[in-house]
Amino acid sequence: MNSGLPTLASATSDEAPHNPSPGDSPPHGGSATQKGRLFLLCLASLGIVYGDIGTSPLYALRECFYGEHALPPSPANVIGVLSLILWSLILIISVKYLILILRADNRGEGGILALATLVSDAVGRRGKFLLLLGLFGAALLYADGMITPAISVLSAVEGLHVATPLFDAYVVPLAIGVLVVLFIFQSRGTTGIGRVFGPVMILWFLAIAVLGVHQIGRVPEVLSAINPLQAVQFFSRNGVTGFVVLGAVFLAVTGGEALYADIGHFGTAPIRITWFTVVLPALTLNYFGQGALLLRHPDAAVNPFFRMAPSWALYPMVALATVAAIIASQAIISGAFSLTMQAIQLGYMPRLRVNYTSERVIGQIYVPVVNWALMLSSIGLVLGFGTSSHLAAAYGVAITTTMLITTILFYVVARRRWHWPVAAAAPVAAFFISVDLAFFGANMIKVAHGGWFPLLVSTSILFLMLTWRKGRRVLRQRLGDVCLPLDAFLPGLKDQSIRRVPGTAVYMSGNRTGTPLALLHNLKHNKVLHEQVVLLTVRTEEVPFLMDARDRVSLEKLEEGFWRVQVHFGFMEKPDVPSALESVKEPGLRFNSMRTTYFIGRETILATRKLGISAWRGSIFAWMTRNAGDVTSYFCLPPNGVVELGARVEV
Repeated sequence: MNSGLPTLASATSDEAPHNPSPGDSPPHGGSATQKGRLFLLCLASLGIVYGDIGTSPLYALRECFYGEHALPPSPANVIGVLSLILWSLILIISVKYLILILRADNRGEGGILALATLVSDAVGRRGKFLLLLGLFGAALLYADGMITPAISVLSAVEGLHVATPLFDAYVVPLAIGVLVVLFIFQSRGTTGIGRVFGPVMILWFLAIAVLGVHQIGRVPEVLSAINPLQAVQFFSRNGVTGFVVLGAVFLAVTGGEALYADIGHFGTAPIRITWFTVVLPALTLNYFGQGALLLRHPDAAVNPFFRMAPSWALYPMVALATVAAIIASQAIISGAFSLTMQAIQLGYMPRLRVNYTSERVIGQIYVPVVNWALMLSSIGLVLGFGTSSHLAAAYGVAITTTMLITTILFYVVARRRWHWPVAAAAPVAAFFISVDLAFFGANMIKVAHGGWFPLLVSTSILFLMLTWRKGRRVLRQRLGDVCLPLDAFLPGLKDQSIRRVPGTAVYMSGNRTGTPLALLHNLKHNKVLHEQVVLLTVRTEEVPFLMDARDRVSLEKLEEGFWRVQVHFGFMEKPDVPSALESVKEPGLRFNSMRTTYFIGRETILATRKLGISAWRGSIFAWMTRNAGDVTSYFCLPPNGVVELGARVEV
């Protein structure tokens, strides 16, 4: 689900797992400190990783037997659907994600965008197509970030319907109120509230397991759904109708992408341990409990989750479900922030204002424009769809598409990175692609009933990403055409009597071989140069973190007091340029914050047809450029040490 979530889990431990090694394994016979840290990571993963899939029982089974494409809740249908849900959890989550895909990390980081960058340069010409697939999957996760808070909170508050019809008119306003509070508190960060995520979700999984056991005890025959033949017989009895119900069954495995996205923050061991010891047993017991209730009371299909609770526990369960839904929403919202940061660093989005909400924990960020866009979209979805049942159609389309793309990219990793033979990789990939396609096809039937929304949102975001990428490439080409080559500029300085003033000037430019326009403009208008001139290029590597500090800065001494410097960052790192420069220990090159001035070029884009981009698309790129975030704050430059020089450029 999520593409790269921030390290909310780190709030539970003073020793934050910023970049765990892939394939982490639990300590065997290790120290008490190691075991304690593993326990804290397992506890935190319950809230961050499993919040989404953990709240799926609120609506997943209900959608199979209630709504437009529902089946009658006959005993055979109930047993068949339960078998489908159980084996979907086993095959998709346990086998596909936990055993296979969690191994496909990009230097310890997961998520579909990290996976796409991992394989894009390893397959030649097809790399562009695979990267495009990854970008579309990332765009789908923004749609997921809009739908998940809406459906989770709305389905939790709908428990009031079961309590009394007096609350019917207040369900939507209450859901909107919860969403507003949720998004307002994003700016404060999640370090504090992250400490309670795990304990609350422990209580949640315990509660849903107890509800399930209570109902299973009344109808133990429901346990026959463990037999996978029940799922096969379900399709033979229901045919096309059974295939359509797969779209609702899929809701039980939404959240699977979060398992992969969070390996960089927890490691694989806590995620696997928590799933097999807590989450899978609790989910299985609850789904089977709902099925047992339907075998006794088919009319409970309208909301089997809350109908399982005794009357005295109904209001507490509504409150607990709402808190669990908030936690599930929190994870996907934070994931959208992290995904945005990755996209900016990799050059697929303009610089947006990014606030770092923790000085100690890497990845704790807040992106205001994304936050408010998600809030307005989630509220609009609640108002537009009205019920979680209507929203379910939109929900499945986004996640099935993302999972299908992940499987395709995984096959490339298995062949090109792990060197699996075709005889091993092809059958595994073919099996899971066939499963993904079955769920995908079942959800595509719902496009007219709400599935159009994530497709529209993701297509629009993908278009903006590609427009920004192409616009920047065209802009670099245009600047390169008008830019004086550095090899021609430096020798000419010897023949000119230019005054040199004390201090260091840092000129930021994306072109390493050309003379920055800001430098030429400064020289033309002010007719002075600093004693020490640094031509700085910032490069974002296609890895999440730089493992060796020696790879951070590369230097090249030029003539006439000039230096060419390149600073490298991983796509999950904060691009703090001054800190990187202060780490330089080169004789003759020292950076004193009080004697360093940063010169930045700001281009005003004029849309034309000169370089192969349509005028209307160029206008969109120009609009994105005008609304891009401040370079000074993005690169952590001192505000009183920055000089901006503008230029008008036609694209």
